[in-house]
Amino acid sequence: MTEHTEEHSTWKSKFQAVGPGILLASAAVGGSHIVSSTQAGAIYGWQLAIIILLINLFKYPFFRFGSQYTLQNDKSLIEGYKEKGKIYLWVFFVMNIFSALVNTAAVGILAAAILFNIFPDGFGLSIAQLTTAIIVIIWSMLLIGGYQFLDRLAKWVMTALTIATVLAVVIALFRHREYAPGFVAPSPWQMAALPFIVSLMGWMPAPIEISAINSMWSAEKRKTVKMSYLDGIFDFNIGYIGTAVLAFIFLALGALIQFGSGEEVKSASAEYIAQFVNMYASVLGDWSRFLITFIAFLCIFGTVITVIDGYSRANNESLRLLLNKKEASQKSLYVWMTLTAVIGIIIVYLFAGNVATMLRFAMIASFLTTPIFAYLNYSLVNNTEHEVKGWLKALSIAGLIYLFGFALFFLYAIATGKV
Repeated sequence: MTEHTEEHSTWKSKFQAVGPGILLASAAVGGSHIVSSTQAGAIYGWQLAIIILLINLFKYPFFRFGSQYTLQNDKSLIEGYKEKGKIYLWVFFVMNIFSALVNTAAVGILAAAILFNIFPDGFGLSIAQLTTAIIVIIWSMLLIGGYQFLDRLAKWVMTALTIATVLAVVIALFRHREYAPGFVAPSPWQMAALPFIVSLMGWMPAPIEISAINSMWSAEKRKTVKMSYLDGIFDFNIGYIGTAVLAFIFLALGALIQFGSGEEVKSASAEYIAQFVNMYASVLGDWSRFLITFIAFLCIFGTVITVIDGYSRANNESLRLLLNKKEASQKSLYVWMTLTAVIGIIIVYLFAGNVATMLRFAMIASFLTTPIFAYLNYSLVNNTEHEVKGWLKALSIAGLIYLFGFALFFLYAIATGKV
């Protein structure tokens, strides 16, 4: 890895570089924020704030390595896996295919659940059928619009959702509220809550394989905008730190409005989305219901786009490198997008449109693969020639211990029947 020498950076060049980090945020602010963070606040109040802080902190270096490697070497993280050894690339490729299919189905179902909240009859379609329609529409859009469309849409949707959520939380902070008579806050520090905590961490702030995808978005951005190392890291930090802060804001939304109200927190479904929208309506007014639902839908819709586009790009590039081809064709990318969409739809039907089960499965599976992806990224940028140093190395080692330790503990709990 070559050391960065180009230090020239201005505020204008920084903001011109913004894009891949926002796509990262768009991929992140989906199930992990709208569902898991808000539910964590609604069920446990502020108690899980420490878990949200730790998982965002400990995943930071492994996400950063994706952007850092591309900015310093002008190569994607996936190319780095190939150079390190084909076994690393094979591990990434197999795990990424699994993640692509499961996560496409999961976020697609969530988008359909939001539409059911707007149109209770679902246009006469079931959750599974509506999910199919959404995925097919997105697949068509990607074939037409590509990266530039994705870049523009993500910025507007993230801005709208952030403003609405911050406004709702600020108003809730100054609003007098009372807990339901006899309310006793449940404790998350028991084995029964472990699956919820693990699923919360799985997609917080995003599935970790998005780090490799983000490095490809950075490479794509550099084709149109001259982006220095400093500007690229600025873009990454804007996206990553922004999603971490938003996680706490969504936690606050649940803790300040629904926690202690006596209302049962529904599992992820059309019913839960109705509760989510009610949180905004209770402080902003009924006029905001449709607006918030529409913004939430656009947010998840954007997540589905980034998932299908990003995972397809990563799988297409991985296969190209494994086959030692000079370059991947646009046609092969479209094939991957089509396969991801079709198999994602099949998985949706296998789960019969069950939003909660699909999301929980996807989030837990994502967490269990996190330590492996994290080690892959760390091993790539930390070697005999170029060593990760200082606070970033200390945080990386602490992160690996935390991620592997928690994953092994969860597997032990399952094996012994404790959860």
